[in-house]
Amino acid sequence: MSTLYDNIGGQPAIEKTVDELHKRIAADSTLNTFFAGKDMVKQRNHLVAFLSQIFEGPKQYAGRPMDKTHAGMNLQQPHFDAIAKHLGEAMAVGGVSAENTKAALERVTNMKGAILNK
Repeated sequence: MSTLYDNIGGQPAIEKTVDELHKRIAADSTLNTFFAGKDMVKQRNHLVAFLSQIFEGPKQYAGRPMDKTHAGMNLQQPHFDAIAKHLGEAMAVGGVSAENTKAALERVTNMKGAILNK
């Protein structure tokens, strides 16, 4: 049985999605301040590894748990919604099907509590 990771297109598709996502975040004034001064190469690598893992791909994420990563950032529901919207659009641009994009966004949404520290 193929995994969501396989259905999305594996590592190359996730890398392409993350690159497109970061472009969208950089252009979004409600989000880009959270990334100001951050090492975006490190951020990219962490996000690629994290998404690969939660989409049933290789277990290569070695970063902190989501609640620790986002602690003190005061992220709110509108921030989460904006990231999810940009992620969905980035996946569509990369040719990921609507069905697989929906499945991917459901996995991200399942982590919302930890990401928003709620």
